[in-house]
Amino acid sequence: MPTIVEVARRAGVAPMTVSRVVNESGPVSDGVRARVEAAIAETGYVPNAVARSLRSSRTHTLAIIVPDLTNPYFTTIASGAQAAAADAGLMLVVANTDERPEEEERALGMLLQRRVDGILLATAGDGADAIRRAAAQGTPVVAVDRKVRGPRTDSVRADSRGGAAALARLLVSLGHRRMAILAGPTSVSTSADRVAGFRRGLAEAGLAAPRVLHGAYTIESGRAMAAEAMQATPRPTAVFAANNFIAIGVLHAFADAGVRVPEDVAVVGFDDLPPSMVTFPFLTVAAQPAGEMGRLAVALLLDRFADPGRPPREIVLPTELIVRRSSGEPLDGSLATPTASRGAPA
Repeated sequence: MPTIVEVARRAGVAPMTVSRVVNESGPVSDGVRARVEAAIAETGYVPNAVARSLRSSRTHTLAIIVPDLTNPYFTTIASGAQAAAADAGLMLVVANTDERPEEEERALGMLLQRRVDGILLATAGDGADAIRRAAAQGTPVVAVDRKVRGPRTDSVRADSRGGAAALARLLVSLGHRRMAILAGPTSVSTSADRVAGFRRGLAEAGLAAPRVLHGAYTIESGRAMAAEAMQATPRPTAVFAANNFIAIGVLHAFADAGVRVPEDVAVVGFDDLPPSMVTFPFLTVAAQPAGEMGRLAVALLLDRFADPGRPPREIVLPTELIVRRSSGEPLDGSLATPTASRGAPA
C-alpha cells in the first residue's frame, strides 16, 4: 500500500507538505498542491481516516440504527438519510437490530467506539439508555420514527395518531362498526400511538373502543393475530394492521382461510408497500414520508453540529391517506369516499 513518504518523493516535497494538503492543515501554494494531488492519484494513496479523525475529532461518518432493515419502510428512511449525508460529504453506516434492545445496545457501543459524528436512532425500545450513552461521549442523536423517553433529543417522525384516526374515520364512513386493531409491541411508541389514534377516530363517531391484539411488527405475527381476531363472535367486519408487515400477514392468513378482502372483511394498514412487493396496488394505508424523514433527520444532525447548544427540535410530518380496494365499498352501497387525503398533525 502506498505511503505518505512515497507520495512526497514522487511530488518532490516533504511528507509534512503532503500532510498539509491531505488534512488542509496549513498553507500550500497552488502549484505544490497540484503536484501533491497528482502524486496521490498516481500512487493510489489513501489517507488514514482514523488518524485524521483523531486529529480533527471528526470522522465525517454518520450512522443510522434501524429495527428491521428487511422492511422497505426503514430501507427508504435509510436511503433518504444516505442521500442527505452524501450531499453533505459524509458517509452513512447502517446498523440493524431486528427489534432487539440488546442488539441495539451492542450496535451503539460499536458505533461509539468508531467515533461516528452523529447517530440516527429508530429505537427497538424506549431509547433512553442509548441517548444517555451517546451524550456521555458527546455524540448527538436524532430519534427517527419512534419517540424516545428520558433526555430530550432532536427527533423526526410521522403523525401516527393522526394517520390511524384517519383510517378509523374512513372505516366508519364505510359503515363498519365491528373492528379489530392488530398492533405492534406495547413497548414501541408507534404501536401505542396508532392504537390511541384509531380509538380516537372511533370515539369521534360515538363508537366503543375495539378489540386490540398486540404482537410483533412482522408478517408471522400478522398471520397469528389475524387468525385470533377472526375467532371472535361476531367477527369483525374490518381490521386495522398497525404496520405494513402485519398487513401482509393478515392478507396471507385471510387468503389461506378463504376470507375475502374486502368482501368479507375490510383491511387497512399503516405504511405503503413498494410496487416490487405487490402485483397491483391494493391496500388502503396511512403512508408515511419515509425518505423525507431520513433527509430531515440528517439535516437536524447538521444543525446540531453547527449549534450544539440549541434546544432540541421535534418535527412531526403528516401522513397521507391512500384509499384502495382493500377497504371496500360502503356497506350501504353509497358512493365511495375520495381516494386520498392528508392526515392532520396531532
